[in-house]
Formats: sequence, C-alpha cells, structure tokens
Amino acid sequence: MTQEFPDPIGRPVEDAAQLAGVPDHFQRLWTPHRMAYVNDHTQPGQDDCPFCAAPRLSDEEALIVHRGEHAFVLLNLYPYNSGHLLACPYRHVSLLDEATDDEAIEITRLARTAMRVLREVSHPDGFNLGINQGAVAGAGIAAHLHQHVVPRWNGDANFFPIIAQTKALPYLLGQTRQDIADAWRKY
Repeated sequence: MTQEFPDPIGRPVEDAAQLAGVPDHFQRLWTPHRMAYVNDHTQPGQDDCPFCAAPRLSDEEALIVHRGEHAFVLLNLYPYNSGHLLACPYRHVSLLDEATDDEAIEITRLARTAMRVLREVSHPDGFNLGINQGAVAGAGIAAHLHQHVVPRWNGDANFFPIIAQTKALPYLLGQTRQDIADAWRKY
C-alpha cells in the first residue's frame, strides 16, 4: 500500500502501518547512500589514523579542546550536533577492554567533564554518550577507541541530514572549539 503523497522526488512511500511487525504509524525514510559506510570494512592503521595524528597537530588544527595524561578530547569533525565531542586515548587501541585502567578511567572522567563544560557553554537539555565497538556497531573509526559526548536539545532532531544531506549547525567548529576549550580550563 502506498501513501497518498509521494516522497520529495516522486516515488511512492510505503505505509508503515502495513509493514511487518506491530504498526507504529511512522513513515520510513531510506538512506541507501549510507550503504557505502556499511560495506566499507577498511580501518585506518596507526600510520593513517586521524585520532593518532590529532595530538601531533596544534589544538586549533586538530579541534582538540583538552589534553590529558592518557587521553584527550576533540570535536567531532562530522558532528551530530554542535559541540559533539570525542574522548580518545592517545594509544591506538580499538576496544574498551583493550584499554588500560588508566586510559578507561581518564576517558570516563573526560566525558563527565565534557558534560559539565557543554552544560555551561551551550545549555543542552540532555546528552547521548556512547562507545561504538567495531564497524558493525556503527564506529566510523573502529580502529581507535573513542567515546562520544553529544549534547541534545529538545527539538534538535530533523530530517535535513536524510533529505537534504545537510546538517544545521549554528556555530563554526573553530568557534565551538574555542568556547569549549576556554570553559574547560575551569574544570
């Protein structure tokens, strides 16, 4: 069964109420272009890993907001939301259970501080925190462990990324990095 209104490029849209399982009355938006990421099983080695290269650059070039003893925090170059941070160990390790206790503890501490800093700088309504372990779990760079700290605001989800392949980010990455780095010094 198709919906009365076609999708933006004129194709019929499936009626979600007719799909297998419990009907939830949501329409589905398919993103077949994402299959390139699903099928790409290549992962950077230590020589071409962006998380290994970042600490060798200036904070501004690498978008680093804080350097710790065993780990550092930088802005995600492809953020889900403004202020999307990543806590990474310096060491090229892929899984949390491969991290040393010192690395794992510092990553957790940095994620907690990131939440405090982001609350001060941008006043989010909540956060998504996560570590995707392995490419199959959604890790874009599965070869180097990193924890996401994503600030969330009521109403921040929209269809721009799916329909227009566009992210609506109100601040430039450089300014966001500077604001977060400045606020981080208080913690």
